Amino acid sequence: MSASPAAPARFGHALLAGRGRMALILVVSLLATCLTMWWSYQVKIKCGGAPFLDEGRSSHWPVGDPDAVIPCYSDLMYLWIGRDINNHVFPFIHGGITPDGKLFGGVVEYPVLSGMLMWLGAIGAHTDTEFFQHSVWLLVPFGLAITVMLALMTRWWVLLWAATPPLVLYAFHNWELPVVATAVGAVAVMAWGSTISPRTGERRLSVRTAAILAAILLGIGFCLKLYPGFFVLPLAIYVLTYGAGAGPGGAAPLRRKLDWVGAAWVAVAATLTVIAIQLPFMVLGFEGWRAALSFQGQRKADVDTNSIWYWGLRHFTGGQNDTYNTLVGLLSPMLIVAAFALAVFLGWRVYQRDGVYPWIGVSASMLAGFMLFHKVHSPQYTLWILPFFVLLQVRWPVIAAYLIADFILDTTIFRLFGIYTSGSPMKWWVITGVNVGVWVHAVVLAYLIVAFVRAPLREPLASFGRRVRPTEPDLVTTS
Repeated sequence: MSASPAAPARFGHALLAGRGRMALILVVSLLATCLTMWWSYQVKIKCGGAPFLDEGRSSHWPVGDPDAVIPCYSDLMYLWIGRDINNHVFPFIHGGITPDGKLFGGVVEYPVLSGMLMWLGAIGAHTDTEFFQHSVWLLVPFGLAITVMLALMTRWWVLLWAATPPLVLYAFHNWELPVVATAVGAVAVMAWGSTISPRTGERRLSVRTAAILAAILLGIGFCLKLYPGFFVLPLAIYVLTYGAGAGPGGAAPLRRKLDWVGAAWVAVAATLTVIAIQLPFMVLGFEGWRAALSFQGQRKADVDTNSIWYWGLRHFTGGQNDTYNTLVGLLSPMLIVAAFALAVFLGWRVYQRDGVYPWIGVSASMLAGFMLFHKVHSPQYTLWILPFFVLLQVRWPVIAAYLIADFILDTTIFRLFGIYTSGSPMKWWVITGVNVGVWVHAVVLAYLIVAFVRAPLREPLASFGRRVRPTEPDLVTTS
């Protein structure tokens, strides 16, 4: 066996062609992301602008253009008043919660890093519109970073993220883009670490090292919106089972021994990251830090939480009474834990069959279970799950059903809030749209708890870490 003289040239042409294709994908996907985020800005800004009322609240809030297809409501404007953001109070340090459950003194109902982003967005702002615009500039880089990472891992499939309605609906609805960036970043770190260096022929990073870096990102994500912290468990199990191995097919044979030390390091890295971020707030303003947790614990599953509990269980309990609240308080966490356990178990079954623990699929499954059974299911959570539609080979009808239901839900739920607030007559298409959105989401999420675990990774992510075989016909010929 010897290399053909033409082989290096063909390899070089293939490499250049591959780089050119990747550059095209990046340009197109980034342009699509800029377009969808610009569109999102144009939709949301209609709720702002002069003239302004007391405390810098726009007179256009919260309706904007009542005839618009997409409502302009955004938490980025809503939270300008009521959490001392408009007074530029540093978050959590001086505040607390009243006996009737109202936050004050800079405390917001989000983890500390999201609170910091809100505070940063308020610097120099004197109206809700300026606060929104400053926050947009903070969020845009995260949206672009997510696009780049997904493009590098999935090529054209990135357009599911960059060029679909959710980015228009939710890019600037809440502070979701930073937390999504940490979750996607953790996958990207693991993918990059598993690639084979052309110079050494070995992985760029060991499984342990890559997983520790990914766990740090997941810890940061936990301090933004909690859910990336769930992914530490499947990531640790992936390390426990020695990852994907380094064989020609990319899969490791089953081993009798397990890497308990590596798995422990993953858990420790994530834990220390969370402690390092949370501890200053706990020391400097423990009451304010605890108030955010108390607020979420006291929160009821009512109409604005948009969950299956409000739209389902209350019909069997005679409304939002004590029985309803008690059942939600018991069933919601129990079912979330059960969904997590099922995802981990299904992942272990895949490992026993294939020799690789599907930590990305298990993470997605855990997220689907959390979104289904949690007492809060805000529409913008679609941005949490959307990257997993990109990373995993989910059936097209499932993706389409989820995104169509999501669009119907977003364009009706905020009109429903307006009807409840104003006391106007209920419109049949509004209540129908909300129920369609909620229950189609519920059915799809229940399906995804199982389907995500079994779904293969998309290419080229699935092939990262595999060595090029020496008998590749374009590179080696017989003489």
